[in-house]
Amino acid sequence: MAASEQMKTLMKQRDDIQKEIEELTDVLQSQKGVGLDGPLVDSDGYPRNDIDVYSVRHARHRIACLQTDYSAVMKDIETELYRIHAELRESREDESHDIPMEVTGSAPTSPQAPPFVTVDRVDPSSPAADAGLQVGDEIVEFGSVTSHNFTGLKQIGELVHHSVGRPVRVAVLRQEKSVLICLTPGPWSGRGNLGCNIVAIKR
Repeated sequence: MAASEQMKTLMKQRDDIQKEIEELTDVLQSQKGVGLDGPLVDSDGYPRNDIDVYSVRHARHRIACLQTDYSAVMKDIETELYRIHAELRESREDESHDIPMEVTGSAPTSPQAPPFVTVDRVDPSSPAADAGLQVGDEIVEFGSVTSHNFTGLKQIGELVHHSVGRPVRVAVLRQEKSVLICLTPGPWSGRGNLGCNIVAIKR
């Protein structure tokens, strides 16, 4: 899979940040190995005269800023990776739709795994509503969670917590038809990061 131009740009930003952090770390090591938290004053409380205090302070401040930038770039890289994989999946699905298939009977196509939770409330203007989730939808796949590894609603809550601001693939069964939804958890005017309520399906 060829990397997108956006991904190439992000990877270069990451590499540039790493390189500058390494250079600044070398500066700190050259100053008597003072590092990020070594003392800048002597035992009498005066600025140390055996190191360049200004250079150390500048390097420390710059490293702190770069570490923040690095975290932001890594998050963008993760989001772009998800987008690339999503496009690849969609292209494969589109290609499969073009292949002639012999269909016998009139029964709807069943998902690979059975649904394990159902939606019993969707709040207006919430992330769930914006994504197209509807009351009565039976969830077959919520991110990495399916009926095969589902252990409880807390598992969904933890996945949502760690996916704030990042799209999550949700496969639902709606009126015996399979529907794919891209749901991005996040803060909104109501409670929680989804704006819906799901309950486990009892077997």
